[in-house]
Amino acid sequence: MASDNTIVAEGLVRVFKKGPRAVDGIDLRVDPGEIYGFLGPNGAGKSTTVLVLTTLLPPTEGVARVAGFDVVKEGPQVRKAIGAALQEAALDPFLTGRDHLRLQTTLHGITGEERLQRTSELLHRVGLSEAADRKVAGYSGGMKRRLDLALALVHHPRILFLDEPTTGLDIQSRTALWAEVGRLAKEEGVTVFLTTQYLEEADVLADRVGIIDHGRIVAEGTPEALKAEIACSTVEAVPAEASDRARLAQVLSRFGSPTTGSPGSVAVQLASADGNLADIVRTLDSEGLHFAHLQVHEPTLDDVFLAKTGRHLEGAEMPETEQQS
Repeated sequence: MASDNTIVAEGLVRVFKKGPRAVDGIDLRVDPGEIYGFLGPNGAGKSTTVLVLTTLLPPTEGVARVAGFDVVKEGPQVRKAIGAALQEAALDPFLTGRDHLRLQTTLHGITGEERLQRTSELLHRVGLSEAADRKVAGYSGGMKRRLDLALALVHHPRILFLDEPTTGLDIQSRTALWAEVGRLAKEEGVTVFLTTQYLEEADVLADRVGIIDHGRIVAEGTPEALKAEIACSTVEAVPAEASDRARLAQVLSRFGSPTTGSPGSVAVQLASADGNLADIVRTLDSEGLHFAHLQVHEPTLDDVFLAKTGRHLEGAEMPETEQQS
């Protein structure tokens, strides 16, 4: 039992009084040391699922076991085994980053020299050593996110829950957090349950992805397998002469189905996953068609979401942040 780093849910349901069926019969399993990306738009049920799995909300129906313990019957054992960085960080603006870690280590029974070492180690790991003695009120959004992650790691959790941890972060902070999460899974064997609405985040970090919509998992698998299953690459070309656009469209249609491209371009989704760009270029050349621009768009997780739900994911493109690191 002590070495069980899995997350298992069977028929998990959470219904709010006079509200929606936020989680609607979820089955999932996350294996030890795996990074599981839980991908979906706002309101899909991601955060509610995390609250249930971390014992902060009881399920209406179904069973969930985290680290081998039942989330309803064995809540204290679950909480001892996990770390959690949720959407709203519970930070005191009048305490410093170091103060927060001292308090958290004390609450977990870590004292003396071990507390000092663990505090320094975590501050360094999340890049807050220089800001450790500044009050959190002066921290940026990225710094608060990184401190929250450090607090979640104080007691060496076997399982880590991260609920949209990079929302609003700049690229530098986001990349640093990704690197730390990847290191935890690879080097320390920590199981990571990561919710996100960002496709790039799921693609970069996750070993497997579960896509949730309206409380139900609509697709699950590795990012590569999901993309290969749902969509083929798209070729988009801009003719050198605008008058050749119709003829260009006719030639490209031999290789796939017409689809939407940028203004002035012609785009087709290739008929097979192994479509050969070189063949397309040779054909255009033999037809005397010259192009100003030609590119291949690889399938994305947004294509998967679109195929499964009929709409695009809100986080299909990572927004530029307004925060500073």
